[in-house]
Amino acid sequence: MHRRTQAIAAEEKYGVAWVFGKLGPGLITGASDDDPSGIATYSQAGAQFGFGLLWTMLFSYPLMAVIQEICARIGRVTGAGLAGNIRKNYPRPILYSTVLLLCFANIFNLGADIGAMAAAAQLLVPGPATAYVLLFGVLSLVLETLVRYNSYLKYLKWLTAALLAYVATVFVVRVPWGQAIRATLFPSISFQSNYFTALIAVLGTTISPYLFFWQASEEAEDVSVNPGEMPLRKAPWQATKQLERIKIDTYIGMGFSNLVAFFIILCTAATLHAAGKQVETSAQAALALEPLAGHLAFLLFALGIVGTGLLAVPVLAGSAAYALAETFKWRASLELKAGEAPRFYGVIAMATLVGVALNFVGLDPIRALFWAAALNGIVSVPLMVMTMLMSGNSKIMGNFTISRALKTMGWMATAVMLLASVGFFATLGK
Repeated sequence: MHRRTQAIAAEEKYGVAWVFGKLGPGLITGASDDDPSGIATYSQAGAQFGFGLLWTMLFSYPLMAVIQEICARIGRVTGAGLAGNIRKNYPRPILYSTVLLLCFANIFNLGADIGAMAAAAQLLVPGPATAYVLLFGVLSLVLETLVRYNSYLKYLKWLTAALLAYVATVFVVRVPWGQAIRATLFPSISFQSNYFTALIAVLGTTISPYLFFWQASEEAEDVSVNPGEMPLRKAPWQATKQLERIKIDTYIGMGFSNLVAFFIILCTAATLHAAGKQVETSAQAALALEPLAGHLAFLLFALGIVGTGLLAVPVLAGSAAYALAETFKWRASLELKAGEAPRFYGVIAMATLVGVALNFVGLDPIRALFWAAALNGIVSVPLMVMTMLMSGNSKIMGNFTISRALKTMGWMATAVMLLASVGFFATLGK
């Protein structure tokens, strides 16, 4: 009887409910990576190169997961996000330039995401684009400013289910699986400039600066809002439980992210590339799917754009707000009411409103999205270098400096991003 009780307890410990309970910042960070702008990048890659870039999802997964785990560890060990730790340990010019680049990229990305959501909503329910842009901007702002953190976290976790639309889409189109699997396992690399532009864009979308800042800040947020929890430097007895949770959360979250991206490339390669169709936006990809793969594929693709946008926009605005708050020592927490942290929520509101405004001033952020993803990939390199230096610094991490295995993989990820960036510039204009 005792053994049976132990078996049931072990099953409950490692069952679905136990695993889902471990998921939080890592899952949300991974899911927000597949935002409408990311969908556009993956769709363009699939439409232009067919199955030729599927290998990047398998290749980038361990690199992405390791970097995100390291960022999460920094947040949990120190009780501060990346900007807070950079402020304490690096010269001010490095801090200000890093946060400025992050804010610029996030706002640009945010505007593109809202525009993409509006375009997708128009395909589903015809109406004026301006009305949809305003609707999604206001809805995202209301959710992040009025909903308390713990409730908001649950909402975000369930909203990640919207990404399953892209997994489902593949099963309503015809895919030559043998060809797709070969392309995934045996890369075929081209040295043309457009290939390296696509490669750095895909890697820049997958391994992106705002993800680093968000996950570290959310780990620090968990420390501040959950009674009894403290930074691991001050409470080393909590380390085993928390570091196990971070690993499970991060590797599942990043795996989910890359699996969805894989299916987006697969779907567009099997349909748009096969038909010789090129796309520039995620909404164009959804629309182009309908005559090739049927109404259901179109519907799933379009609904996914709206759902992932609602997930990603608050993350983009929130990561910028956390970074600025840590830079200038403002009070900052999603658990606080707007009146209790006015500058923090002011940045969230300003970032969202500027993102909305980008859709009305004649700029076309979606058209430039592919290049923005490439820029993200390039900017990631110095940020990854700083992250690796901080994670191995005992002055910052105390007894929780990262292991040799994490250090090796982290520097490998940094080197890959550097080589991809060099390749991009070396082939530019060819």
